[in-house]
Amino acid sequence: MSGSRGRLRSLLHNRWLVFVAAMWVQAVAGTGYLFGSLSPVIKSSLGYNQRQIARLGVAKDLGDSIGFLAGSLCEILPLWAALLVGALQNLVGYGWVWLIVSGRTPTMPLWAMCVLIFVATNGETYFNTAALVSCVQNFPKSRGPVVGILKGFAGLSGAILTQIFAMVHTPDHAALLFVVAVGPSMVVIALMFIVRPVGGHRQVRPSDQSSFTFVYGVCLLLAAYLMGVMLLEDLVDLGHTVIVVLTLLLLLLLLAPVVLPLLLTFHLDVVSPVQEPLLPEPSQGEETNQSAEENEVILSEVEDEKPRDVDLLPASERQKRIAHLQAKLLQAAADGAVRVKKRRGPRRGEDFTLMQALVKADFGLMFLSLLLGSGSGLTVIDNLGQMSESLGYDKPHIFVSMISIWNFLGRVGGGYLSELVVRERAYPRPVALACFQAVMAIGHLFFVMAWPGTMYVGTLLIGLGYGAHWAIVPAAASELFGLKNFGALYNFLTVANPAGSLIFSGLITSVIYDDEAAKQAHGNINSLRVAALGVEEPLKCTGTICFFLSSLIMSGLCAIAVILSLVLVYRTRSVYLNLYGRART
Repeated sequence: MSGSRGRLRSLLHNRWLVFVAAMWVQAVAGTGYLFGSLSPVIKSSLGYNQRQIARLGVAKDLGDSIGFLAGSLCEILPLWAALLVGALQNLVGYGWVWLIVSGRTPTMPLWAMCVLIFVATNGETYFNTAALVSCVQNFPKSRGPVVGILKGFAGLSGAILTQIFAMVHTPDHAALLFVVAVGPSMVVIALMFIVRPVGGHRQVRPSDQSSFTFVYGVCLLLAAYLMGVMLLEDLVDLGHTVIVVLTLLLLLLLLAPVVLPLLLTFHLDVVSPVQEPLLPEPSQGEETNQSAEENEVILSEVEDEKPRDVDLLPASERQKRIAHLQAKLLQAAADGAVRVKKRRGPRRGEDFTLMQALVKADFGLMFLSLLLGSGSGLTVIDNLGQMSESLGYDKPHIFVSMISIWNFLGRVGGGYLSELVVRERAYPRPVALACFQAVMAIGHLFFVMAWPGTMYVGTLLIGLGYGAHWAIVPAAASELFGLKNFGALYNFLTVANPAGSLIFSGLITSVIYDDEAAKQAHGNINSLRVAALGVEEPLKCTGTICFFLSSLIMSGLCAIAVILSLVLVYRTRSVYLNLYGRART
């Protein structure tokens, strides 16, 4: 009996159980990706036009991206309390919107609806922060796979929640708001005491590599299954029983990773976590190099005088060359020839504060490239419902689910491919970002063409490119500006999402859509008759013209983002050669 209790206690403190629970939290955390399915319901129920829907989309993006409060509370409160705050925000925000749309409470003004949407989607930041903080602390030597998988599940949550809603089988489309309000809140509250840092997390286990391979396999199988189910539902009129069976199989796939902590606890991991050896300490040479680099003092003039190839040398040789150059400068200063002063700011690759990073051109290039690339992708995500309806598709949720799946694969694949770029070739990571942004530019052109089937291809390319941004940019920021203040740097970079949505969706796409809809309404006799009776209907645009110009503009913005990313590649190539070039030799 005592042995069973010990095993159960070991299971509850198993870091893989925490990781699996965090995956489940993330699987319901990306409710913002469902806005493309929610916005047509809100628009038709409340009589909004496209500009008003775009303002709700901006509120959604602000709530989803501003995580400063969540990050601060996670440092003060236990993680379960932060998760509880996020669950309550999700329940209150989406729940109140559901009550309004279903007619159970009076209609509120647009600004109040924006507040409710902001509160609801801001709950996601608590889910993301708690999941990432706990798992990064539990897997300090496997941050890349952990972050990629968790962010991937967040991108996949839209398709998962849509499929669960399909099982409900109700003609009331507003019920999706109820599912989004209640479902994620219940899951998070059920798991909030499991998602936490656990003891023994500084230890490396031989089973880690095979365990991550298993999780990657489950992720790919899950994405392929969801894609097959969505296409089947789009092409074939399935009965309710078949949809229920398919959804139950989906839930079984989501539960499959729990096999890992069970096997590791009761069968494979026979050694107690307390008895496992700690991570190997760095060698004496590594310690010497690290301390020498930390204590290295560089005069500001050295940056101007040193040759470019100095940064590409090994650490010990670089220090000798810099020390020799500094000695010459100091001698010149002693002779009165020059005046020198110590350089106060960090170099690229060292730890920056947010204020130090904000004045750097590299950080500005990264932010602008992210704003143009992810902002144009988010514009498509927010308007996907209207885009599909304007082209005559009667099931816009299919495209919302598909772009959620491609977003997931873009995050997982973008992180993996960018890691190959830096590890195998020592190229700057933004090279991969530029490639995905070029893919997005082509995807927008497919929306411009609007031929039969191009909606599917455009959704594929935009989803992959948008997801890759959030796997590549955080990793590149940590490499160029350090990990010490990574939270502040990352939260600032996420502001690019609502900023891009405000500019591209709120000020460009929605304005063009409403203008085209007004032109069509002006030439429609039936619309004129309805207007003469004093009945106002929301403007609705149909045809390829609705998003032709806006998609063309988005493609051009992605092309500019490619150029900015390549400029960043040129400026940072020495940093990546210094970080990864010597590892290949």
